[in-house]
Amino acid sequence: MKRLLNLFRNKYFVVTLAFLVWMVFFDKNDLFSQYQYHNQLTKLKHERDFYQKETAKVNKDLDELTSNKEKLEKFAREKYLMKKQNEDVFVIVKDKKQE
Repeated sequence: MKRLLNLFRNKYFVVTLAFLVWMVFFDKNDLFSQYQYHNQLTKLKHERDFYQKETAKVNKDLDELTSNKEKLEKFAREKYLMKKQNEDVFVIVKDKKQE
């Protein structure tokens, strides 16, 4: 007991303990904030990876569309329902209840 009392009378121990308590609980960069920052950083890294993959995919599609006329025509027909002068386009929509 006397040893513990002497430990609390030591000014270096008290200052170090006060500093640790302040840094862990009261500082603007406390442990809870650091945990939130880490989670946010992880989420942003996943989003960055997703958007990089999507950008690569779109660039690949763009290269194919600009270099291949048949692919451009297929894309225009499927996505924008474009047609030639003498053609008719029929769009078939399935009900979600049947699936």
